[in-house]
Amino acid sequence: MTDVTQPSLFSAETMPPAVDDLGGLLAGHGQATAGPDGARLSILLAERWRAEALADECARRGVAAEAVAAEAAAEEPGAGASALLRTERSAGLTALAAAWTRGAVKAVPPGLTAGAGLLRVWAIAAGRQSLAGYALGLDPHAPDTHQRLAAVCARAGLAGALVGVTSDTPVIRLTGRKRLGRLLELVGGPPAGAPRDAWPVRDA
Repeated sequence: MTDVTQPSLFSAETMPPAVDDLGGLLAGHGQATAGPDGARLSILLAERWRAEALADECARRGVAAEAVAAEAAAEEPGAGASALLRTERSAGLTALAAAWTRGAVKAVPPGLTAGAGLLRVWAIAAGRQSLAGYALGLDPHAPDTHQRLAAVCARAGLAGALVGVTSDTPVIRLTGRKRLGRLLELVGGPPAGAPRDAWPVRDA
């Protein structure tokens, strides 16, 4: 059962939203593309509710985004994907996209911190309950980001184990009441439409 807790002073429900929070899409398997009209973020998702919730998170940060059926998207389809979240191209996303890119390769920005907003976006995009804990999904096509993101989480008091790093579904698995409680306090309550197994609980 999902805990109902008083929001932390540093939770996603109390901290002001920032564009950099959308780096949570890129911590997962999202992609950034740059062009003359600005940058675009996109992510293929197996569940429609995730795309709709992420569109809401983008809107809270002044970024226009849409959730569309994966088969109607111009981007290459992904196996098992039913929806695509994509933002409009925006100059406001250029700095974020550049920070997460080294050449043509996704990279974790130097000095990245796992703030509440970024963690919430990450959990919506690629989080799920797993055996004895909660898993934050990683990008299987960006293996060099895995250790760095695990270190970012650890600095935020969310030390976890890297699991499945040679598979198509690598994750950072968080376990223990203290860590799960901290994660829950930071990400806040589940978005509309989220099933119970998609959001962290304190007593996993």
